[in-house]
Amino acid sequence: MKIPPVYIHSKLPKELITFLSKTPFDSYFVLCDSNTLQYCLPHLVLLKPLLNKVDVIEIEPGEESKNIDVLENILQTLAENSAGKKSLFINLGGGVVCDIGGFAASIYKRGIPFIHIPTSLLCMADAAVGGKNGINFLGVKNILGTIHQPLGVYVNTSYLQSLPEQHLRNGFAEILKMALILDKKFFSQISHLKIQNGSISPALIKKAIGLKTAVIKKDPLEKKLRKILNFGHSAGHAIESLFMQNNLPLLHGQAVAIGMAIESYICLLLKRITQKEFDLIINSLKINYFFPSLHISESADFFTFFNQDKKHKGKQYYMALLNGIGKCDPEVKINRSHIEKALVYYNTILVNAASIQ
Repeated sequence: MKIPPVYIHSKLPKELITFLSKTPFDSYFVLCDSNTLQYCLPHLVLLKPLLNKVDVIEIEPGEESKNIDVLENILQTLAENSAGKKSLFINLGGGVVCDIGGFAASIYKRGIPFIHIPTSLLCMADAAVGGKNGINFLGVKNILGTIHQPLGVYVNTSYLQSLPEQHLRNGFAEILKMALILDKKFFSQISHLKIQNGSISPALIKKAIGLKTAVIKKDPLEKKLRKILNFGHSAGHAIESLFMQNNLPLLHGQAVAIGMAIESYICLLLKRITQKEFDLIINSLKINYFFPSLHISESADFFTFFNQDKKHKGKQYYMALLNGIGKCDPEVKINRSHIEKALVYYNTILVNAASIQ
């Protein structure tokens, strides 16, 4: 599977202009949300006169749009406008747009060409890179999806200037994860970083993308090694689904931060990290993330969602777990008791340890 190029610039990448100018397509479709429709699409249509006639598909911003009804509406628009193999589908937005847009493009007529133009830090550093896409179903995070690569990913870091700080923190969680699993030196460089406007440099994004891309090139279909990128996501997805069920949705990065705290404690229980390393991880998370309480009565619901994790094999639990800071094993067998102990630790020690809102 060919891994597409990722271009990073502080304005619309010149490679995008070249691509649109030299690659012939019969029709163009842009998926965006109400925010990127207003603030980002006008810059895009200036690139090529033909894009002034583009079919725009707008969805509501937020995780709630990653559902089968919205997917059906996207596919219906493609069908009604005779999209085909010579159409270009452009995802202009954050993680939600790129997730559901990539999924729609990958299944419509068994796949039509698409590109990502990510507009959020989460999407630039993680969601747009690697070919994973999908939607939530039956309340479970990303349970429907494919691995289907875009033709290219075009990063314009100037889009970050308009993002609120909570959305910068949202994306930074994935960058922090990348450092924890792959690069101890990188972690030491960013572990004390308090995220605010202007604190995310293009070099930081480029470093995170480079780390992730190196893994994906070795294992594009997630047979084994790529599973290390799921650190923090087994517990994190369950937390995210649980809070969504309770109509208290968390940003994905916030949920992953909680997941990394819980899973790091499991690493400590299994003697995969030292107490000092654990403290370093928790202290780095406290700088930018808060830890809402998880009521004991909700633990059964937590396991309902946790049991849906794609990494499990039958009734046996597996997680991607650290083997010291900067290293990670893709499949570590764990017991339910490890998770229960980690949840108790989370509720008794970590809750309210940070107050970022």
